[in-house]
Amino acid sequence: MYHKNKRRGLTFKAALTCIITATLISCEAEKSTDIKKFGHNVIEDINILSSDEFEGRAPATQGAEKTIEYITSRFSDIGLKPANSDSYLQEIPLIEVTGSNFSDLIISGNETSISLNYLDDMVVGSYRLQDELELKESELVFAGYGIVAPEYNWNDYKDLDVEGKTVVVMVNDPGFATKDDSMFTGSAMTYYGRWTYKFEEAARQGAAGALIIHQTEPASYGWDVVRNSWSGTQYGVVSDNENLLEAEGWISKESAKTIFESAGVDFEESLKKASQKDFSAIDLNLSATVSFKNSFKESVCNNVIGYIEGSKYPEETIIYMGHWDHLGMVETEDGVDIYNGAVDNATGIAGLLAMAEKFKEGNTPSRSIVFMAVTAEESGLLGSRFYSDNPLFPLATTVAGINMDALNVYGPTNDVTTVGYGFSEMDNYLKKYADKQERVVKPNPYPERGYYYRSDHFNLARKGVPMIYAKGGSDYIGKDEEYAQMVSEDYNARYHDPSDVVHDLWCYDGIYQDLWLFYYIGKDLANSDSFPNWAPDSEFRAVRDKTVSERRR
Repeated sequence: MYHKNKRRGLTFKAALTCIITATLISCEAEKSTDIKKFGHNVIEDINILSSDEFEGRAPATQGAEKTIEYITSRFSDIGLKPANSDSYLQEIPLIEVTGSNFSDLIISGNETSISLNYLDDMVVGSYRLQDELELKESELVFAGYGIVAPEYNWNDYKDLDVEGKTVVVMVNDPGFATKDDSMFTGSAMTYYGRWTYKFEEAARQGAAGALIIHQTEPASYGWDVVRNSWSGTQYGVVSDNENLLEAEGWISKESAKTIFESAGVDFEESLKKASQKDFSAIDLNLSATVSFKNSFKESVCNNVIGYIEGSKYPEETIIYMGHWDHLGMVETEDGVDIYNGAVDNATGIAGLLAMAEKFKEGNTPSRSIVFMAVTAEESGLLGSRFYSDNPLFPLATTVAGINMDALNVYGPTNDVTTVGYGFSEMDNYLKKYADKQERVVKPNPYPERGYYYRSDHFNLARKGVPMIYAKGGSDYIGKDEEYAQMVSEDYNARYHDPSDVVHDLWCYDGIYQDLWLFYYIGKDLANSDSFPNWAPDSEFRAVRDKTVSERRR
């Protein structure tokens, strides 16, 4: 039987506030604003996709198959062309990797031996398709932030040979540590600060392993998040073992201190030096040994992609995207909890379908418009990553895109919050049409957390395509700060929880308001010959510039 405790996870204060106020404020904004409905089926699509019948939409499950069938059917009814020859589906070869039998991480040398316990002191894993993996007495090198960034004149691997060694690196980037706006992008995290980049770069450099030093503030989450996220089954895209580390993971700050002390190296001073341009890697004269087993299960899931062919420049494309997957079902003592994912991201897919309907109703745009429902976002942005590596439309002629992930369900706002403000010329389009709605564009208040690199738009961005990731802000029309605080608590309590369902606080005007904004931005781009670019200091600028010669003049 299904466990129906859909409010599980709410704080007492948030739950109490919801109970008292729900009937008083539910969609009252609709009576005081002039937000036109967008699309014909937004409410119905959200209710269907977030229903128990879809079982939480986890990839490679029965719920996933129902979701794919539903989106495919809707694309066909709307009249979109299949993007993959005669099919709407782009097959993604997924691999489920489950680690087991983790040994302690043994750090030895300098007449000492340190034993770090799995989960408490460290976490490791690997996507290598090997039954057994082992780092055996791999030399440890502190490589600072582990960054190679030519546009910032930064190279932590300069004159450093890490072949077969294990690098110890820091999370985030030097700009965050120094708070110096002239270094990287100051407090705002760049992609070079993301943990995913650290492992990718270490592999490119030939390292056998990589360990990130966890620090709560620069990571923006505590050790419990690392521990929970890295334990259990992990998902990836099937590939060969080339350029994959034998072991990658995290060590706690306390464990890192112990390691540095055993090496006779000042921990705090070394971290400070790593934020300076003249930093040189430090050989710790210690070695790392760890072993574990991997079991694998291959499966297949699909991105669902359709498009409207442009009338004048069909080879040039505008992308609207959102992820269709969520967390599936989990067995509990009381039965089964279903993670319905109403906000995250039934709203985004409903918005995607409504956007397709809207563009099909009007005149055919000059450029093609692609509507992309991607899979496995919750498993590491895998569907969008696969697309960016295997695009169905050339990235050189992909003009720009808009990502719709967890739309605003609490009512219209006077502001728009954008993640990645100042990154690209897409800000000009966002501001232009936000102004027409009499809304103020505000940057995300936590740029140091690197949210721009945590949703699907990032995988297009890393290939040079300017992307917008924005949504309604926190200044709700006709509401006070207490309402905004209640909304924040309610959203956070339901995030990745079975209580993320359609409920009494929802006001669809917030969704409609943002969809109109995204529509006018896309319509402008789709009927122009403009190719927006990244800001001159963006880490994505060089990739974009390389494709200039391939574009139509």
